[in-house]
Amino acid sequence: FYLTPPQVNSILKANEYSFKVPEFDGKNVSSVLGFDSNQLPANAPIEDRRSAATCLQTRGMLLGVFDGHAGCACAQAVSERLFYYIAVSLLPHETLLEIENAVESGRALLPILQWHKHPNDYFSKEASKLYFNSLRTYWQELIDLNSGETTDVREALINAFKRLDNDISLEAQVGDPNSFLNYLVLRVAFSGATACVAHVDGVDLHIANTGDSRAMLGVQEEDGSWSAVNLSYDHNAQNEHEVERVKMEHPKSEEKSLVKQDRLLGLLMPFRAFGDVKFKWSIELQKRVIESGPDQLNDNEYTKFIPPNYHTPPYLTAEPEVIHHKLRPQDKFLVLATDGLWETMHRHDVARIVGEYLTGVHHQQPIAVGGYKVTLGQMHGLLTERRARISSVFEDQNAATHLIRHAVGNNEFGTVDHERLSKMLSLPEELARMYRDDITIIVVQFNSHVIGAYQNEE
Repeated sequence: FYLTPPQVNSILKANEYSFKVPEFDGKNVSSVLGFDSNQLPANAPIEDRRSAATCLQTRGMLLGVFDGHAGCACAQAVSERLFYYIAVSLLPHETLLEIENAVESGRALLPILQWHKHPNDYFSKEASKLYFNSLRTYWQELIDLNSGETTDVREALINAFKRLDNDISLEAQVGDPNSFLNYLVLRVAFSGATACVAHVDGVDLHIANTGDSRAMLGVQEEDGSWSAVNLSYDHNAQNEHEVERVKMEHPKSEEKSLVKQDRLLGLLMPFRAFGDVKFKWSIELQKRVIESGPDQLNDNEYTKFIPPNYHTPPYLTAEPEVIHHKLRPQDKFLVLATDGLWETMHRHDVARIVGEYLTGVHHQQPIAVGGYKVTLGQMHGLLTERRARISSVFEDQNAATHLIRHAVGNNEFGTVDHERLSKMLSLPEELARMYRDDITIIVVQFNSHVIGAYQNEE
């Protein structure tokens, strides 16, 4: 089944979104120029989500990718709700009081976030009242706890992640008289999602990560070449510190059963996630909630089983690891992406491909043929193909699309092979998941002039 280049392009571009930060008086005062994002599904429906918003009552911009498992319900809820929790955590006491007073007296609320959404990015209208009430309880507690100090961004991010996860769990335990909502809150809690979120404010970049999506900085060296700086660590069995952390939290008698076949309790790849109450609640609580829940829950195999060797829950946390980085003029862009990208591409290739795309300058790598015997004719073919590729490389109007094209279509020579791309994109739904995962990417472009000016002020 062969797709023509226009067909390939329409598949790749279906979910692309771009946002340029507006300039004021002909000047751009933000350290962010704008961002490109895109998604390519492998699951049907896609289990990844993405979000981006400008904080209106504080400074800064929030961007995040969310990778769902056991369905998309949890990733969906987190993509809608987490930024509100973060924004509220960052608000000064007076603003929180203003918002609470407005709700009390039925006046219009101050808008907290300006969302930057693709028309396909879904928002669940039915749950908005429930979500709002949970958020309001949170800010009421923040008002009561007022210490008069300004909130540290790191703390705000950690508190917001933990609080949202706690609310997801509570809503599922309390249930809802409306049967649709009751089923929704249970689906959200029993499915799971990882999250990798960036907060950019001036030269301060904070990454809060829970799970195995990643954040990477693209840096332009003095000679014009590109390098990558990791700004997050995967929370999985490949991370020794993470394995140690899990072991520290449980009795020595469980040491052998905690991580099996590189999975938590032999089942879960990420060691941190939202939702996944199967790994957090006691067995009694799980049984009670499932028995009193709607019938659809009983038909769901996932909710019924209890993980093996389940003795001292919780085994899983949504607490993020937060990394702070002060932006420098050579930091040109940030890539946030779910593991679907990193499974197929090395970060240095990602840095080079995006860097060259954004600057339009190609540092010709010597053609590597990696131990293959190549005739002169084949070499001539590779070089001609490369020349043609450089002229076609600017078809993509979106850096995230450009990256997905490489992630799915790269051959062993590191070039996009149209035939391979066509094959990978025409796989039927049930096969696609065997060859790749959902891929979600946000590429944030920084404004070096503004960052340089900030540095000079300091």
